[in-house]
Amino acid sequence: MILKLAVLFLLLRRSSVALQEDDLGFTYNGFQGVNMSLDGLAQITNNGLLELVNATKQQKGHAFYPHMLHFMNSSTGSVYSFSTTFVFAMFSKLTAVGGPGMAFIIAPSRDFTDALPGSYLGLFNATNRGKSSNHVIAVELDCIKNMEFDDINGNHVGIDINDLKSIESTPASYFSDQENRQVNLTLFGGHAMQVWVEYSGSQRQLNVTLAPFDAPKPTIPLLSLNIDLSPIAVDPMFVGFSSASHAFDVNHYVLGWSFKMNGKAKELTLSQLPKLPRLGPKRKSRIYSIGIPVIGVTLLLVLVFIIHLIMKREKKFAEVVEDWELDYRPHRFKYKDLYIATKGFKDAELLGTGGFGKVYRGVLPTSKTEVAVKRVSYNSRQGEREFVAEIVSIGKLRNRNIVPLLGYCRRKGELLLVYDFMPNGSLDKFLFDQTTTEMKLNWNQRFRIIRSVAAALLYLHEEWEKVVVHRDVKSSNVLLDKELNGKLGDFGLARLYDHGTDPQTTHMVGTLGYLAPELFKTGKANPSVDVFAFGAFLLEVACGRKPIEPQASEECAVLVDWVISYWAKGRILLTVDPKLGMDYDVQEMELVLKLGLLCSHSIPTVRPHMRQVVRYLEGEVPLSELTLVFLSAMNNLCLVS
Repeated sequence: MILKLAVLFLLLRRSSVALQEDDLGFTYNGFQGVNMSLDGLAQITNNGLLELVNATKQQKGHAFYPHMLHFMNSSTGSVYSFSTTFVFAMFSKLTAVGGPGMAFIIAPSRDFTDALPGSYLGLFNATNRGKSSNHVIAVELDCIKNMEFDDINGNHVGIDINDLKSIESTPASYFSDQENRQVNLTLFGGHAMQVWVEYSGSQRQLNVTLAPFDAPKPTIPLLSLNIDLSPIAVDPMFVGFSSASHAFDVNHYVLGWSFKMNGKAKELTLSQLPKLPRLGPKRKSRIYSIGIPVIGVTLLLVLVFIIHLIMKREKKFAEVVEDWELDYRPHRFKYKDLYIATKGFKDAELLGTGGFGKVYRGVLPTSKTEVAVKRVSYNSRQGEREFVAEIVSIGKLRNRNIVPLLGYCRRKGELLLVYDFMPNGSLDKFLFDQTTTEMKLNWNQRFRIIRSVAAALLYLHEEWEKVVVHRDVKSSNVLLDKELNGKLGDFGLARLYDHGTDPQTTHMVGTLGYLAPELFKTGKANPSVDVFAFGAFLLEVACGRKPIEPQASEECAVLVDWVISYWAKGRILLTVDPKLGMDYDVQEMELVLKLGLLCSHSIPTVRPHMRQVVRYLEGEVPLSELTLVFLSAMNNLCLVS
């Protein structure tokens, strides 16, 4: 019986202790005679202020309630509700710069020996910040903008979990119920302010409220974050404050502190709080107290502004130049020159926009040469060296029917290709933009352009030192000089390989309507795919229609199928561009239409080589012979169908 009573007594006593711990609270209206666990610069002054750091530079200070607290509800596994409020003041001798601030913290240990001062607030270092094993919950009052931690400004309040990158932060301010508006505050001005940190275990919500020393607690919190602290907290933990000094003379004080577990922290008696020391030297004349600081700060800001402009300018024109590019320097343009040439890539200099980038007109600052600059996004580093090597190799192409690629510039995942400027723009504008009468092309001009593009492709496929596959032959990539001569341009997608070898499988790129059907199976870009696209281009020029018109009826949507249907009816000339009227050479038109269908044949082996195409267009082979070849190709198409 005695044993049972003893066990019951111990259980009741343990329950009573647990209840006391669960509902623990303390209130310090000043710290005179208070038992606090202090380290670093932290000390209690003679009048009862808790001073975390003083003017000693690059140091840190910590102050903790000396006993560990049980934050975890063992029966539910969740964190108890808790509430705390404290009054603080931070002073910086540089009135425009606050330096690092301070933080209220909940941590499993008081040992922050390895933590760094300065921007790290005496909480973490470069190796342990961000680790879930820290189990640190903090509310930071930060007075410096640190880019490393993505700080929003140099005067903010943030909620930190295991890291100094706040998961929620906002500029220091408070909601004035009297004025019904948000009022800004300066954390480092040396004025006392009060903070309330409240966590609801049932709602899993953490609220942080800030207000001036003599203002009532605002009804609207400054920060309100829905967060479950159970995965972060361990049991038991310490509560306290951490602060750190930097290169500036700073003083951080806590005037009073109240804490309550499972309830609302008791309000501080503000009249009993210790007085802050007089901050700064004795009052001097206005020229010393106002003039010199203003001049100094102004000079500092001007210096910072100048440095910022210099750094911004350097960053703006920064380029990526690697050792392997040294061989290509004669072909490489400076980004700064291209930026100046295009007036900062302004929309006013925009010549056109395609699927692979925008093209701008520019005038090179030194030579005053007119150029066209195409910006191509190129984010993948795989094969980048080979890609640039091919671009430079293609830049060696020299043919009067090809727009010269003058060089390139590589910068921040972007490739800029520089071409000769063609004053009359691209052919597609003349074919499809009929807003002015000057934009019309007669048949003789169109036929001359067709022959120029054919000669350009023959040069690329057979006459240069390597086989070049353009991969994007279309009217928008045919540019016109001031005499309306056609030149094949835009080699941003081109690929090249040695004569007598097979092309490697590559990513399928190009424009819908010009893509050869075998590309969808093999992905190999060989000259035959350019021939297919050239066939679509021939029909485009002759018929004045795009290869695919999604808004047209089903029988008219695909240009090749539409022309074949008219050929089958023996009325192929009815597909001629109505804008030409009857002003064209019938034999030349029939040649172009049949050659377009032949080149666009779905069977690659049926398509002619570009040398054959040029012979047809130059009249070296009679139309009757082309007609026989064409009829045979159409029969093959019917058999396949």
